[in-house]
Amino acid sequence: MTLNCVVVDDSAIQRLSIVKLVENHPNLNLIAEYSSALETKNGLNTHQVDLIFLDIEMPVLNGFELLDVLNNKPQIIFVTGKTEYAFKAFNYDATDYLHKPITRERFNIAVEKALEQHKLIQDFNEEEGEHIFVKSNLKKRKVYIKDIKWIEALGDYVKLVTEDSSLVVLSTMKSFESELPEGKFLRIHKSYIVNLDKIDRFNSKNVEVGAYEIPLSRNKKTQLVDALNNI
Repeated sequence: MTLNCVVVDDSAIQRLSIVKLVENHPNLNLIAEYSSALETKNGLNTHQVDLIFLDIEMPVLNGFELLDVLNNKPQIIFVTGKTEYAFKAFNYDATDYLHKPITRERFNIAVEKALEQHKLIQDFNEEEGEHIFVKSNLKKRKVYIKDIKWIEALGDYVKLVTEDSSLVVLSTMKSFESELPEGKFLRIHKSYIVNLDKIDRFNSKNVEVGAYEIPLSRNKKTQLVDALNNI
């Protein structure tokens, strides 16, 4: 198991010491290093990060203020020269709290905690089932992949049809298609994406999902046959 991580510290010397520890750990992959919270906020928009080694005392935005503005927070290991922030760090659900200067042994203990936490999250997601979150009627809703039957274009929206309901989501078909796992769905028509596991029958014109018939574009039939053979 490997965790993608970033190091955030306004001190170049302190940052380098953490970077060296990260680079020498077999379960860590350094994605980037940042000298400020603002740089970090922008960088997290373009990188998939599992763990942040985060300094607290930084100019403009400190470490806590950075976490306040992040929507999706990775695991956090705080790295600081002061002990008085430990209680507040606990309130931010930190994985660990490292006090400078950091020994390799103490660093490895913190990383082991992060690895255990990451595995717990992965195991929970596998048990719960693969899912996506969609925004419908101003609410975030969890939708399990296995429950999706098909997606239908509705102008600036898409209709997500599941086993027990349908949701209208503000999205383009192309954008929504990118959220779906590869190999499980196919766009069989300009206005329809179908869950391959839900297809009961098909002919040259339609795909049947239960009692419903969904139009099949002529140029998609070969692609559909190939996709079904590779499930």
